[in-house]
Amino acid sequence: MIAYRSCFGIINLMSAPQFFIREIPLYGDLILSPMAGFSDKPFRAICRALGSAMSYTEFVSADGLAHNSRKSWQYFTYDEVERPIAFQLFDHDVDRLVTQCQRVVDRLHPDTIDINMGCSVNNVSQKGAGAGLLRTPDKIAELFKRLSTTLPVPVTGKIRLGWDDHSRNYLEVAHILEDNGASAIAVHGRTKMQAYKGEADWRPIAEIKAAVKIPVLGNGDVKCVADIDRIKAQTGCDAVLIGRAAIGNPWIFQRKDFADVTFAERAALIRQHLAAMLDYYGPHVGIVLFRKHVVKYIKGVPYASDVRLALLTCNTADEFIELFGQWEERYERGEYYGTAVDADLFEAFESCVTESAA
Repeated sequence: MIAYRSCFGIINLMSAPQFFIREIPLYGDLILSPMAGFSDKPFRAICRALGSAMSYTEFVSADGLAHNSRKSWQYFTYDEVERPIAFQLFDHDVDRLVTQCQRVVDRLHPDTIDINMGCSVNNVSQKGAGAGLLRTPDKIAELFKRLSTTLPVPVTGKIRLGWDDHSRNYLEVAHILEDNGASAIAVHGRTKMQAYKGEADWRPIAEIKAAVKIPVLGNGDVKCVADIDRIKAQTGCDAVLIGRAAIGNPWIFQRKDFADVTFAERAALIRQHLAAMLDYYGPHVGIVLFRKHVVKYIKGVPYASDVRLALLTCNTADEFIELFGQWEERYERGEYYGTAVDADLFEAFESCVTESAA
């Protein structure tokens, strides 16, 4: 058994790699999926400590990097304990994307470069980036050929099944990726037009796995431990990317469902996660950005509705910690506040959280 210490505890790894991304060994088959607004340094570190086999950054615009946007470059801040770490980039311009991939590899030394071909948001995909690349297979071929022959690190891609149900070209794209040097493929089981609606179709993931020799990572509608087992059994994928289900339950990387996590575990991680957010973002931004996490951490916890709104409107970390501590003590004693909660406000807030994860 291999283990090492992170700021969130001991990371235990399997004694033998589950699979390799080129020469990089992966000691697990569950991975935190890249998610805009969520896959930041604090949350990646938590998920890595709890068993995610590697880390993906949020997706970053090559155009922003080219213009030396401070915010764009900050997305690539990481800790050594996160390795293996993949930097995910997107763009519609092949020349710019290749140039910026080379810059970030030279400057920051990620383990892999991942190209986003799955983002369904219109202001990305309609410009030909993200899932928009699926409409231009020739451009994908050129991009991966140049990246794989230029970069010293493995290049991977995350795709969807196609633009819509009339252009499900996932097998064509998978072959293009493999033929042009990709070292792994992650597949979300929906088209661009589906976004996150309907059910993910895992059958194409199985088709891709049977058609290529490089590792295939399955993604889409993995909401619980049973889903992990089902998608692996149905597709034969080498690993599973878990996104929205990990928000509020990063213990899923230990194969623990939400209901199996004790209140004490949840409370301790809330404090650790908040501290990491404050340290990384600063006190004012950190407390605001933490709200979207805490609403998920406490969802379904008895008496959470009695304190949820108050926690979501805390403006300082001290205020949050004091209020959370009071609720924690009352919970442990079997007491609760009994304060009224604006259900409409909470539903609106949770809807915003869900949309940002998409």
